[in-house]
This record gives sequence, structure tokens and C-alpha cells, in this order.
Amino acid sequence: MTQRILVVDDDRSMVGVLRGYLEQSGYAVITAYDGDTAMRLIRAERPDLAVLDLMMPGHDGWAITRLVRADASLAALPIILLTARVDDSDKILGLELGADDYITKPFN
Repeated sequence: MTQRILVVDDDRSMVGVLRGYLEQSGYAVITAYDGDTAMRLIRAERPDLAVLDLMMPGHDGWAITRLVRADASLAALPIILLTARVDDSDKILGLELGADDYITKPFN
């Protein structure tokens, strides 16, 4: 069965780039452009991985991470935070909230 990845970013061009790379690698990609839609999709679609921007409308990436980790039925979802925020304090906060990894933009 194909692994499904939820990509969430309010920058539609970033979502398009990520979608292209991931689909080329054989993954099914689900997309959202705001945090509220992301939470609905996480609950309804049960993706295998979530890649979240931090700064976006509705729930931000930190809030989504908190909500997912607080819900026993969702808590095992791997989360990667992908953001332009490069401060060590932001990375530490993201990882303390339960993100599995923190990647800064731009990325290779």
C-alpha cells in the first residue's frame, strides 16, 4: 500500500514543489494550506506522515503538533516541521512539543 503524506503550508508553490518530489518518489500526497484544514484531514485521512509549516492561518504548526500529540488516536503520527524559522529556540520548542524532526527552509 502506498504511504500517504500530508503536506501543509500556506505557500502554494512550496506545497507544489514538495508534492512533486514526493509523488516522484512514489508517495501519495494530501495537501492543505491552513491549519484548520490540516486537522480535519489528519482526523479523516489518517496520513502516514505530516509535514507542517509553522506559520500559517488557523492552527499553526505548533498548535497542530500539540493537538495531535494530545489525542491518543493520533499521537503516533510522525510529524516533520518544515519552516523558515531558524532560531534554535524554535527548533527546541518544536521538538519538545513532539515533532519528530525540524527542517529549515530553504532545504536541499
